[in-house]
Amino acid sequence: MQDYLKKIEEELKRIEIDEHVRILYACESGSRAWGFPSKDSDYDVRFLYVRPIDWYLSIFEKRDVIERPISDQLDINGWDLKKALNLFRKSNPPLLEWLQSPIPYMEQFTVTEQIRQLSPLTFSPRSSMYHYLHMAKGNFREYLQGEYVKIKKYFYVLRPVLACEWIERWNSMPPMDFEELVEAILPASKLKEDVYTLLTRKKAGVEFDLEPKMTEINDYLERQIAYFEETAKQVPASGDKRDAALDALFREALREVWGS
Repeated sequence: MQDYLKKIEEELKRIEIDEHVRILYACESGSRAWGFPSKDSDYDVRFLYVRPIDWYLSIFEKRDVIERPISDQLDINGWDLKKALNLFRKSNPPLLEWLQSPIPYMEQFTVTEQIRQLSPLTFSPRSSMYHYLHMAKGNFREYLQGEYVKIKKYFYVLRPVLACEWIERWNSMPPMDFEELVEAILPASKLKEDVYTLLTRKKAGVEFDLEPKMTEINDYLERQIAYFEETAKQVPASGDKRDAALDALFREALREVWGS
């Protein structure tokens, strides 16, 4: 892990030099942050960056993402701050997850914390629930049909379903950590035991293949997906876009990073 932390730090610094940007924030966004990595899981590094002021003073649309090819388990890409703030005002769940990642790699300047402070005000329960529901439905349909299933894919349906339940109960952004979701949502039951059995195997580095489906978990997922397809329509769509505040935040970030 320490070797990869050094590699990640070096790659982020290299991106700053090669792309002439300043990275504001970088974090882990994938299974490692969710709490169920495999032995060969990539490091899914996501970052927010800002370019020099003159870059934004142009009549032309420019590429607002930086992506690096996956290499040696490093999957690194980032969003320009302007793009990120436009997605933030729409309550974009991946971005909101990044902001609360339990594995931060870099945080410079004050802008990221300012965005976090606005998160409860801009959060939209309905759009976030639809995001997780879409994820759960797609993975359930693709991986968990039939008597034999890709057993590790249960996590990629369980997590978004539990996230939907969190949003329904608390109207707030669900935590990234899978166990925190399980403990908050699932009562003591055979279902919870099966989920933890699966999690223990995955953490132990068991290489999953096609296995007989886990009926308790399958039934729960099918039932909850159908439930949230109806419930999501009734969830509040609130979420203040805070346009003036985000404009001011963007300008202040440019001044902080590059000077007046």
